[in-house]
Amino acid sequence: MDLEGYIRLCLRKNIPEKKIIEEGFKRVIEIKEVDEKFAKKFIHAILEEVKISEKYKEIEDKTLKNLLEYPKSEVKMGEFGVGSRGEGDFFVHREIGRIIKSTNIKAEVSADEQDDAGVVKVDNAKYIVSAIDGTHSRLSEFPFLAGFHVSKAALRDVFVMGAEGVALISDIHLADDGDIGKIFDFTAGICAVSEMVNIPLIGGSTLRIGGDMVIGDRMVSAVGAIGVIRDGKPTARREAKEGDIILMTVGSGGGTITTTAIYHGFFDVIYETLNVDFILDCQKLIRENLIDKVHTMTDITNGGLRGDAYEISKTAGVSLVFYKDKVYKTINKKVLKMLETLNIDPLGISTGSLMIICNEDVAEEIKKVIDVIEVGYVEKGNESYLIDNNKKIPLKPMFRESAYTPVKKVVDELKPKNIDEMKEKIKKACDKAIEKKDFVVKLLKNKIKN
Repeated sequence: MDLEGYIRLCLRKNIPEKKIIEEGFKRVIEIKEVDEKFAKKFIHAILEEVKISEKYKEIEDKTLKNLLEYPKSEVKMGEFGVGSRGEGDFFVHREIGRIIKSTNIKAEVSADEQDDAGVVKVDNAKYIVSAIDGTHSRLSEFPFLAGFHVSKAALRDVFVMGAEGVALISDIHLADDGDIGKIFDFTAGICAVSEMVNIPLIGGSTLRIGGDMVIGDRMVSAVGAIGVIRDGKPTARREAKEGDIILMTVGSGGGTITTTAIYHGFFDVIYETLNVDFILDCQKLIRENLIDKVHTMTDITNGGLRGDAYEISKTAGVSLVFYKDKVYKTINKKVLKMLETLNIDPLGISTGSLMIICNEDVAEEIKKVIDVIEVGYVEKGNESYLIDNNKKIPLKPMFRESAYTPVKKVVDELKPKNIDEMKEKIKKACDKAIEKKDFVVKLLKNKIKN
């Protein structure tokens, strides 16, 4: 529980301080093994800190006050589906790209292109590729699996850019009451992948979530991957071309499928997810010098095929057309059976397949090196389609990815009706953040001149 957030909210609701302490200390002793005297003293100290920090609102210096305030969009993360890999998530990431855009002068593939990894050119012949992935939030109690799957995810993002992974870095934040064993288990999960693909874990950070302010044992973490392109160019989404063939490998999912299995009791499916096939396939393509001949690669993760196809179509300005029966063959049989049993749309969830878009001649070469299924083709247009029983159906992302746990099925009912209005508010908040950034950059440049 975030005690600082709780107390700040209470003060903003004008709840009396005595009541805040009375209610707050109860929450502390529910989780921490301390006596009432310490708990009340602890809550009182947090209350004093928050009260002082809230005085920033009284600052007369408007510039300083602006630095301390953040632009309010009045739209909450959950209600807009941020992090749920659907329409809302894609929109917010495009807005983030607007902020980052001014830093992309030296970027070969930048954040505003919505690829999962960015690319910078180091010299005339080499690119550095980097990506970072956050651990699945529902795997906090299962840190080994969290570390294993987030490592695969970060490496996938680097390899699909046509780069060879060379290093991993990690970041783990564990709440104040979390058992230190979680840190070790998470790290072991990363290293299991690291050893299997011979890519070292070279550094990281270990901190508490919110320091003393957050009680409980929740874990949040991330793994970053670094890769290099020694020859050739990045296989970015924008490179997909009309007339290309679409190939996919069989995927068995990662963190999302593992979470689905755990919270629905399909525990045997977890074994299906424990592999590094995706990375090994990419390494084979690099060794056979086939990566340079590929136009676009991606992993089926961002809201499933619906999300990834949508993003590629918008970025490259082409239509991706898929045969439904062939796409279903790219999903591990046990995983597919679980999804169908639970009535979860397989096209709206991360299955971890490798998707390759290339011309027909290259497709034939790739088929000789790794196991792939030809699932479709690229044509003129800017939308994606699914061919099912000879019917061409638009393939669009949902507001959120397929609801794959009981909790998500409940949350999925809360799709907002005023999405356009919310988007405008978010845009305005983004504009204000850009204005603040521009102001501070100008301020710093003037300081250097003087």
